[in-house]
Amino acid sequence: MQTPIKITEKAAKQITALMDKAPEGTQGVRLTIKATGCSGNSYKMEYVKDSDDIANDEQFEENGAAIYIPKIYSWMLFGTTIDYITDELGNTRFDFINPNEIARCGCGESFQVGGELPDKSKI
Repeated sequence: MQTPIKITEKAAKQITALMDKAPEGTQGVRLTIKATGCSGNSYKMEYVKDSDDIANDEQFEENGAAIYIPKIYSWMLFGTTIDYITDELGNTRFDFINPNEIARCGCGESFQVGGELPDKSKI
């Protein structure tokens, strides 16, 4: 069975570091999808405030770190590996290896996924 969301050790260390210096009133980190860019979607990491409603989020834990994902985006992210990398220029960032991607824009900032939208009445 495929793991719904995988968090590498490097990503888990970064998530833990973010939580260690998170603003007061923060309960976690959320991965969401933002509609933008040439290909239509981009990944967005944000803090989850204590006042935020997480009833429609799923929580995934691995390597000592947890991440929230809104259920409405689960179909787009199923099987994704979240990593934390240093690129050729020395910049660090979260990296998302998503088996559901069917295209990326030339700059790599946005992506498309295949498949159909889920039936919202079943989410």
